[in-house]
Amino acid sequence: MLGQMMTQPLLISSLIEHADRYHGQTEIISVETDGFVTETNWSQIAGNARKLASALTKLGLEPQDRIGTLAWNNRRHLEIYFATSGAGFVCHTINPRLFPEQLTYIINHAQDRVLFFDATFIPLVAALQEHLTEVRHFVLMGPRNDDAVSQIPGVQFFDDLIETGDAGFQWPSFDENTASSLCYTSGTTGNPKGVLYSHRSTVLHSFASNSRDVIGFSAMDVVMPVVPMFHVNAWGSPYACPMSGSRMILPGPDLHGEALVKLIDTYGVTLAMGVPTIWQGLLNYAASSGSKLASLQRTVIGGAACPPSMIETFRESYGVDTVHAWGMSEMSPLGTANHPLAKHRALPLEDQHKLRESQGRPCYGVELKIVDDDGNDLPHDGETQGDLMVRGHWVLDRYFLMQEQDILQDGWFATGDVATLDPDGYMTIRDRSKDIIKSGGEWISSVELENIAVAHPKLASAAVVGVPHPKWDERPLLVAVKAEGENPSEGELLAFFEGKIAKWQIPDKVVFIDALPLNATGKVLKRNLRADFNEILSG
Repeated sequence: MLGQMMTQPLLISSLIEHADRYHGQTEIISVETDGFVTETNWSQIAGNARKLASALTKLGLEPQDRIGTLAWNNRRHLEIYFATSGAGFVCHTINPRLFPEQLTYIINHAQDRVLFFDATFIPLVAALQEHLTEVRHFVLMGPRNDDAVSQIPGVQFFDDLIETGDAGFQWPSFDENTASSLCYTSGTTGNPKGVLYSHRSTVLHSFASNSRDVIGFSAMDVVMPVVPMFHVNAWGSPYACPMSGSRMILPGPDLHGEALVKLIDTYGVTLAMGVPTIWQGLLNYAASSGSKLASLQRTVIGGAACPPSMIETFRESYGVDTVHAWGMSEMSPLGTANHPLAKHRALPLEDQHKLRESQGRPCYGVELKIVDDDGNDLPHDGETQGDLMVRGHWVLDRYFLMQEQDILQDGWFATGDVATLDPDGYMTIRDRSKDIIKSGGEWISSVELENIAVAHPKLASAAVVGVPHPKWDERPLLVAVKAEGENPSEGELLAFFEGKIAKWQIPDKVVFIDALPLNATGKVLKRNLRADFNEILSG
C-alpha cells in the first residue's frame, strides 16, 4: 500500500518561489564590481529570475543546455542561479582563478552555450573567446559597456537581455532528478572533472544545510557568503537562504579584511562563511581597526583545516562561535559540521573547546567510514586512521561525461582524505592521502604540524610537506611566511613545537618564503613546495 500524500518534485524553482511568497521584502545587499552597493529583495530577485529564464528560452536554447558564469557574489549572479536551473537549463559556475588553458578546457568540455561574465573579466573573456567553440552568446552582467563592445565581438548585455523576457513566465515542472548545476573540481591532477548536481540533490542538501546541527540558516540571520558562488555554489547558501528567508550580503570582488569587516559592521552580519585564509585577513584588520565584530554570532569555516588558534581568537576576542565544517565538490559540498552533543555539556570547558577542533559529525543524508589499503573497514575509535569513504543523497555517482568510469568502491566514494572517526561520528581529517608524511614507517600529519605553526605570533602562514630523507624515507619540512614586521629564527620556530607534539614529529628544518603557492580555491599547492624543496634534506 502506498502512502496517500501529495507528491511534488523537488525543484530549485520552488526555493525562489517560497522566498518570493513568504520573504519577499527581505533585503539582498549586493556589492557590484565597481564597488557600488545595490539593495534589492527576494521578490525582485524572483521577478528578475523569471524574466531572465524567459529571455534565455527565447534564445532557442535546448533543455539541459549548459550556461556558464564567470562572476563574483552579486545579485545578478543570484538571479542567474535560479533563472537557469528553474527553466530547465544547467547553471555552470566557473572559477575565474584557473589558468586560461583550464578555463578553455572546462567551458568547451561542458559545452556551454551561453557565458555570463562580470566586467572584471572582460579582458579574460576577450582572450578566450576565439577558443570557446561551443559558446553562442557572450553576456556581460550589467548595462552596455563600451570596453566590452570593443574587445568582445557580438557581446550582449544582461540588463538589455532581461528586458526581452516575460515577467509572467511560469516555472516548468519536470523530473526532480534532472540536472540543475555543474561545478568542476580544481584539477590538482590532470584536467578538472565536472560534478553534475540534480534538483533533488540540491533541495535535499538545502534541507540538511538548514538543520541546526549543520549551518542552520534562519529568517533572523544576516548571511554573508564570503566563499565564492563559483566555488561549489557558495557551499549551497544561495539555495538554503531563500528556503529559510535569510537576508543576504553578497560581498562582490573585494574579499580583503577591511572590506569584509566594514560589511559586517554596516549591515549587521550574523553569519559568515569562508576559508581560513580569508578569515585570517579579517581577523588582522579587525584587530588593527578596533572593530569588535559586534553583530557576528558565528562563522562557518571549511575548504581547509581550521587552525585551533583561529577558533580560539574568534571565541575569546569576539565572542563568535566557529563551526568547523568539511565537504567536497563531489558532495555538493557539505559532509560534516562540528556541533556538540547534549552529553558534552558536562565536559570541562577546555575539553569542550578541544572537541570543536575536529571537522564534526555527518548530518542525516551522509554516511562516513574509514578503510585500510585493502578496503577493509576500520574501527571508529577516534584513534585508527584510514582512507575516508562517503556515500549519501547528494554525493556524486560519476563525473560529468565520464559515464564509462566507475569511480565508486562498493557504492562508496573515496574522498582522498586520511581521517579518524570516533564512536559518536566525529571525524578528524589527519591529512590528504598524498600529503601525509611517512617517516621511518610511522605516519606524521602535516595538518597537525601546520596548526601548531600558524599559532606562532610571528608567522603569517605556514605549510608542512614531506621531503625525501636518506635514512627516514621522509621528514617534515616547515615552509613559513613571516608576519609583517617580524623576523623569527628557525630555532625559535622549531622550539615552539616542543611539548605540543612528539619530539620525533618536529620538522627537521624551516624554510622562509614570501608567499605560499595557492590553487584557484585558495588551497596550498603542496606539490609545488615538494618539487621546490625535494633535495633540501638529501645532503
